[in-house]
Amino acid sequence: MTVTSAPAALPPLAARARTVGGSPVREILAVTGIAAAFRTVLEESPERALQYSTTEGEPALRSGLAARVTAQGLPTDPDDLLVTTGSQQALSLLASALIDPGDTVLVESPCYLAALQVFGLAGARILPVPGDADGVDPAALEELVRTERPKLLYLVPTFQNPTGRTMPAARRAALATTAARHGLWIVEDDPYGELRYDGERVPWIASFPGAADRVVLLGSFSKVMAPGLRLGWLRAPGALRRACAVAKQAADLHTPTLNQLAAARYLDVLDGHVATVRAVYGARRDAMLAGLADALPAGSTWNRPEGGMFLWARLPEPYDTTALLRRVVEHDVAYVPGEPFYAADPDRSTLRLCFVTQTPEEIAEGLRRLAAGLSG
Repeated sequence: MTVTSAPAALPPLAARARTVGGSPVREILAVTGIAAAFRTVLEESPERALQYSTTEGEPALRSGLAARVTAQGLPTDPDDLLVTTGSQQALSLLASALIDPGDTVLVESPCYLAALQVFGLAGARILPVPGDADGVDPAALEELVRTERPKLLYLVPTFQNPTGRTMPAARRAALATTAARHGLWIVEDDPYGELRYDGERVPWIASFPGAADRVVLLGSFSKVMAPGLRLGWLRAPGALRRACAVAKQAADLHTPTLNQLAAARYLDVLDGHVATVRAVYGARRDAMLAGLADALPAGSTWNRPEGGMFLWARLPEPYDTTALLRRVVEHDVAYVPGEPFYAADPDRSTLRLCFVTQTPEEIAEGLRRLAAGLSG
């Protein structure tokens, strides 16, 4: 007979969350469609649009979001969601609700820079988990969880920032099992998941067995609708979601009502817009990949992301991309050095290139200038 042990208990919420009570995209963005949504909202319900809203978010937007997440493979109720002022706020709320000074947070290496900043400001001890081209190594995670007793693991498993890599389904399942076995929160950040140009969609970690009560899923409208709306969301188990709502009350009461109502209307046509974005961004990715061999020094390596916004490259020794940036900028082109994305032991030969903001022709010219800058 097989005996299955019960999942380990999760780490507690931060002390501050346990003691504080609640109070009594650029030229291809669908600018005209979003503007029309704003006009309609203001014409039909100005009193509601310009008034306070609930901290959790407008019901219309949460209902539309829940339906969208459910259709993508993760059954979700509107009450499972908290609307945030950008997904960056979601990270800050989670840090307030979960992290006490000195708590250990595990991250990818390299890791999304703003997440390192949020966890650092919360006083966390940040440790990178070794990995490879597929992301965090499950065996290395198991060892760190046993020895370091972390509070949470933060990941961008799909089209990661900065590397553009995507974690395979089998590895996601292994991480979910580790979280259940050891009592670990996983924060699964997915701002880029809808920007897929090749391959098949990989299920969220939150959808795997053992993950339901210990994975927080973050999403954003910034990459598929309009960054200026500052609309994000989190999906979390009840106690943690309520703690985040209390933290949000203290931060900004609620995300702007008008923006939420306009976005709720625009959800009806968002799929068509996303299809257009994918076609345009995919062509731009291909243009960058086509020109990299001539732009980077011999011996450089780079990946081919299946989606997202970024491409990760590594120059041969002894190139230092931080030191080289000043010289490259003199040619009116720039990249992001890899160094700031590492929690420890940075690889100074790495750099991040963004391929979504320029046309293929502009990308070709930018790569020509990058080659001139790197060659001195």
